[in-house]
Amino acid sequence: MRYLLGALALAASIPVQAAIPATPVMTIYKFNGPMEVPYYNADSFARSGAKSPAGTLTQGTSVIPCLMIRNGKPLTDGSGTPFVGFEVVVDPRKASRSDTDRFKSAVAARKSLKVQNHHCPSSVKNVINVRELYALEKAPFFDPPSSGRAGNPGGASELDRIVRSFHASSQCESANRNLTGRRAALDRAWGDFIRSNGRLGSEATLARAKHLDYVMRTAIYEGHLERGCNAYGACERNIIVLSIRNRAVGQCQTRQGCKFPGDFQGVSSSVSQYNIWDEYLTQISGLTACYLRPDLADNDRYAKLQAMYTQSVGDAERILFGSERDLQAIFPDNRLADLTSMRHYYHAPAMGKCFPNHDRVEYMTGAVARNGDDFALIANTRIKVGPASGDGYRFEEFRFDETPERDIVRAENNYPGFIVDGRKVSLRAPKSCPPYGIPSGCRSGNVGRYRTTPSWLSSGRPVEIVCSIQDRGESCRGSATTRTAAVGGVCDKEMRPVAGVN
Repeated sequence: MRYLLGALALAASIPVQAAIPATPVMTIYKFNGPMEVPYYNADSFARSGAKSPAGTLTQGTSVIPCLMIRNGKPLTDGSGTPFVGFEVVVDPRKASRSDTDRFKSAVAARKSLKVQNHHCPSSVKNVINVRELYALEKAPFFDPPSSGRAGNPGGASELDRIVRSFHASSQCESANRNLTGRRAALDRAWGDFIRSNGRLGSEATLARAKHLDYVMRTAIYEGHLERGCNAYGACERNIIVLSIRNRAVGQCQTRQGCKFPGDFQGVSSSVSQYNIWDEYLTQISGLTACYLRPDLADNDRYAKLQAMYTQSVGDAERILFGSERDLQAIFPDNRLADLTSMRHYYHAPAMGKCFPNHDRVEYMTGAVARNGDDFALIANTRIKVGPASGDGYRFEEFRFDETPERDIVRAENNYPGFIVDGRKVSLRAPKSCPPYGIPSGCRSGNVGRYRTTPSWLSSGRPVEIVCSIQDRGESCRGSATTRTAAVGGVCDKEMRPVAGVN
């Protein structure tokens, strides 16, 4: 944290008109990438480039980046991509609960800090490719410590009771003790639990409970958590469970994580299929947590998760292990052929963000901007490119706030006088980016956002899926009311199930 404290001291001495935003806390993250990412000694890199690593950082490591200056210029590769110095904020290999607050404090401090430039202090010796870093503000996540109150796990069915018993077990607690490797640790925890709890059921029954637990974790965290227990949110969870069922029953493909027919665990936790199981994402979410622990029922966050689980687990069990008649009861008014061939869905709000109505807006993975002898790091952010100036362009930061209805955009001149490296500016027109990611024939009214679409979307057949749900509202505290919810179809702006995609 020396760089953070030093920068704070520096900020007090610089004139206001020269101030630019400090570099944010950034995180090592590459989706489904290698666990360890190399960094390099700055002097070695200056002589011979990225050839001999000096060490590695783990996915999820949070750092404060800076520009390493050599011979009056920042260190970059041949294309102008900066290799930045860094100070580690949280190392996930040895993180504990206290690091959650450490991370939050560092993020808040950097947001309010102004500096003259982003140059590294002399204490920083190593550099890393800035393209490995993202400005992500989710803090490391740990379950609260156990209160010691055992409580009765409960459960409405045999499988449900076993799942709840696992969440209340020491084996589940061990899976989340460390920040890294949680996906593998959860698998080991279930194996240990099954070996120690034969009294709860046969080996086949315990295995089924494990599969149900994995599917419910995926359905809850793949869905929109803020919808809670309303009819649309619960129907969304049922559709996610159905997609998992269809990938493991009738079509078992290794590329989709399926090792044998009925491998719901493998399918639901395949990182390439359900990205919430990525190494970094398991560090900042409760995906692998013991969220059904009875002693957490008074915690608002956990009480809501428990209510969402309780609302959906009965339907999930029938979808996974029941008959085709069960499918038609849970999803009335749908053709069975559509239900059993639905393996994919498109979540428009979570897809790539784009702004086709704003000219010269570009995403900077990493570039250097210069103002005389001062250099700034422009990374993991969008800019609005201004007029050419020398070997670069003047620019403004292009910012947006994502509200439920729309993306509210603005341009901010946070780097007055700075010129961004022209090698990093393409001036290419944006690619296809339809309103809300839905086809042009849909009535969008006053368009609130634009989203990219995946290549497979047009190869399938969008279907509207109808669910019969006991609606308890977003808070999960309302009295249950039976409602019919329709999710999908060609023009749904939130979720579109797609049949017929392999």
